[in-house]
Amino acid sequence: MKKVLLTVVLLPIIGVALWLYFRQQSLPNYGPAYREYAYVTNGKSNTVSVIDLRTLEPVKTIKVGTEPTGVVANTKKNEVYVVNTGSSNVSVIDAERNQVVATIGVHGRPYFMDVSPDGKRGYVANSASANVSILDLDKRVLLGNVSVGASPGLARVSPDGKTLVVSNRQDSSVSLIDASRPRLRATLPVCQQPEGIAILPDSSKAFVACTGSAQVASIDLKTDKLLALLDVGRTPTSLVLKPDGGELIVCNFDSNNISIIETTNNEVGGSYLIGEKPARGVVSADNARLYVSNFGSNSVAVYDIDLGKVIATVPVGSRPDALALAQSQNYLLVLDSQSGDVTVIQKRKPTKLETSEYSLLTMIPVGVQPNNIAVKAFLLNKVPPK
Repeated sequence: MKKVLLTVVLLPIIGVALWLYFRQQSLPNYGPAYREYAYVTNGKSNTVSVIDLRTLEPVKTIKVGTEPTGVVANTKKNEVYVVNTGSSNVSVIDAERNQVVATIGVHGRPYFMDVSPDGKRGYVANSASANVSILDLDKRVLLGNVSVGASPGLARVSPDGKTLVVSNRQDSSVSLIDASRPRLRATLPVCQQPEGIAILPDSSKAFVACTGSAQVASIDLKTDKLLALLDVGRTPTSLVLKPDGGELIVCNFDSNNISIIETTNNEVGGSYLIGEKPARGVVSADNARLYVSNFGSNSVAVYDIDLGKVIATVPVGSRPDALALAQSQNYLLVLDSQSGDVTVIQKRKPTKLETSEYSLLTMIPVGVQPNNIAVKAFLLNKVPPK
């Protein structure tokens, strides 16, 4: 009897100890100046959760504005920007200290922000005021606003920094802004309820997903002309561009599939079942794997792009939505919007006893109604003493 009781008591303890040991063994060996954090906006908590990706543990909760939604990291400086829809402003977070160092007012009900390639400008589409706010990120001030179409949801800057592409949901149009001046260059009628935007690495084309008409618009950014309207699945919610720009993956929320567009010739190469209610996707840096959050089945699908098939399905939390990859590409972060946590999926070489290279590593609690996630990896400007 004593042996049975001892076994019952010790087995869970040993199991937890082994899990912690193997998790620690799987984490890379970082230098003293290296930092890598994930930032999660919590819409109903008015906070941002900070997760240390060196240890896979939550380290801080930062108070921001009202109803935070979008979050984006600056690639040129150690700053992260949080868009507060309810208070119509942007919180600037110093990533080295993980604290808010400035708040920049914009216009009515912004949701997302993009940052110029040189890290000097921020662009915020204001859905309730039909304009785009231009921010000076060095001085942390509002430079001005450019009028666009009705209910702009998203403003994306081209990789060359010359063009802003804005999707106007209410009037089914796309506005193109000359970012250097800035001024409105053109407004093009496209398909119904345009939302998601992807721009090719050479800045030659933009693709815009239209959730209301099951189409993707292809736009020539050199001539400001609509090139084609491509038929995809129902309610295309997310566009994911391969890093090499050759293919564009469309997540069709109400068709339970993805469509793959050949970007050079504007053709839909095929559609593939991926899971129930696919919401967002991200492609690995080597162009090999596509990860898709299946909002309706609480899982993430791993799609091998070369093989053209799903090779793994990993259960996650409730209502998975936004995704992000760690700098190493070995950890996929899945934002579970209903259960209020982040699932960490590990990619590693499987052992003889394992059948998949993907496994659920841990789940990290965040705030209420998490919306988006961004990863910032950097070196400290001043290395702390040992």
